[in-house]
Amino acid sequence: MIRILIFILIVLGLGLGFAWLADRPGELSLVWQGQLIEMSLMRAASLLISLIAAVLIAVWLVRTIWLSPHTVTRYFRARKRDRGYQALSTGLIAAGAGDANLARKMTARTRGLISADQEPLIHLLEAQTALIEGKYDDARRKFELMADDPETRELGLRGLYLEAKRLGAHEAARQYAERAAEKAPHLPWAALATLDSQSQAGQWDDALRLLDKSRAAHVVERKEADRKRAVLLTARAITKLDGDVKGARDDALAALKLDEHLVPAALTAAKALFREDNLRKGTSILEKNWKHEPHPDVARLYVRARGGDTAVDRLKRARKLEALRPNNAVAMAAVAEAALEARELLLARTKAEAAARLDPTESVFLLLADIEEADTGDEGRIRHWMAQALRSPRDPAWTADGVTSPTWLPVSPVSGRLDAFEWKAPPHTLSATVDHDQSNADEAIRSLPPVAAEPRAHEPAPVARRSEAPVILEAEREPQPIKVTERKPSEPIADKTPVKKTEKEEVTNGEHMPDPFFGRPPDDPGVRDPATGEKAPEKASFRLF
Repeated sequence: MIRILIFILIVLGLGLGFAWLADRPGELSLVWQGQLIEMSLMRAASLLISLIAAVLIAVWLVRTIWLSPHTVTRYFRARKRDRGYQALSTGLIAAGAGDANLARKMTARTRGLISADQEPLIHLLEAQTALIEGKYDDARRKFELMADDPETRELGLRGLYLEAKRLGAHEAARQYAERAAEKAPHLPWAALATLDSQSQAGQWDDALRLLDKSRAAHVVERKEADRKRAVLLTARAITKLDGDVKGARDDALAALKLDEHLVPAALTAAKALFREDNLRKGTSILEKNWKHEPHPDVARLYVRARGGDTAVDRLKRARKLEALRPNNAVAMAAVAEAALEARELLLARTKAEAAARLDPTESVFLLLADIEEADTGDEGRIRHWMAQALRSPRDPAWTADGVTSPTWLPVSPVSGRLDAFEWKAPPHTLSATVDHDQSNADEAIRSLPPVAAEPRAHEPAPVARRSEAPVILEAEREPQPIKVTERKPSEPIADKTPVKKTEKEEVTNGEHMPDPFFGRPPDDPGVRDPATGEKAPEKASFRLF
């Protein structure tokens, strides 16, 4: 486009010049070797321009003839190079598609058309061809040659890194990644791989420094870098918690500034503050994290923040957590556990049933089984809740790469990836038969009675439900002896028939308590009398062994 514009400007200038001469005619006289030459000014200008054009054409023609051998050689060389690059492109596409025969054919053709010193991609084509043919030793040798060449160093190191990862040689993979990160810190795969390997080895300080360099080189985005830094600081705080409480507190608080919703950071910071007797700030951190997303570990640490608290005090703290996030299954389950420890069995049952309505998970039904054992001791009812727990979804846990952990870990034990653990439900491993029985559990949940607004504190019933000693939690109460009726080996057990109740209720101190079985018969009602078909009466005495 620029050349065309220049040509047009030259033609326009010549035209304007000739027009100017035509408007101003004149004569030109030239005496050369005694001869007088006269002509018009226009003719003289035309001859001069024609002479210049002839000279230029003659120079071009002579130059073309003189350089014609080199031009012909360069033409054929370029044609050969183009064919080689076409074969190289076809070979790389075939290698990427997994066509080993075509890739090998194109590799041989490329070698005959292009020199490997001129085009390093030939080594890549040969390495990829060796990989798809299963010749891994040849591929590694090619990658090593590429790693020694400054032009293809990063490409060769990446190939060696991937091969080491495939063979499970994690130490070799770490060395290749560190070498690549040292030579080219802007490579994302090298920086992230080195970061994961250092985190897996517990080198938190080195990992933090590498993360800062990667962030400065714009390898990692700001949001992702803040998250990874918070995870690294939390991991370092956990390792310092036993020996350096102040350092653990500072690292955990710095992690919370980067990600205030990171539960392990909040738990570590609270533990460090509790060890420093700073109960107010520690509970404030837990309450702030609890408001965002209730977590069972947060509730467990919050309820037991002070070691000298009684069961009633822990119940009050659990009720405070529930007030912060009402109508939440985790909060209700925490209150139910604290109420069970405080022997507030009616409150424990009410909150556990409400939690089962909101989120029918395995732990909720197991909690109901514990409450049933502490309250009634009915084996049939206990087995009913245990069966419901088997049919219910599993509780969320720290899960990464299909592996669950009882505690949070900064690195996955399977892949070594940083920040891999998530709080979610683990993969369901129950059989199809158990999944089919899920409808029975759903029906049991739907049949729950409405939750009372303010459940009353449960008082132990005077009616004996099981011939066993009551559970005593308070240290102030004196232990009561267990009354046992002894008998001789030949003496039969006395048959004491209990009083039958006309309604599915129990009367305790003149108050009605709802039946915890939701009005349904238990899975195992007990041994029935073959004569009457009714349940056999409970024995008032038992035998000591």
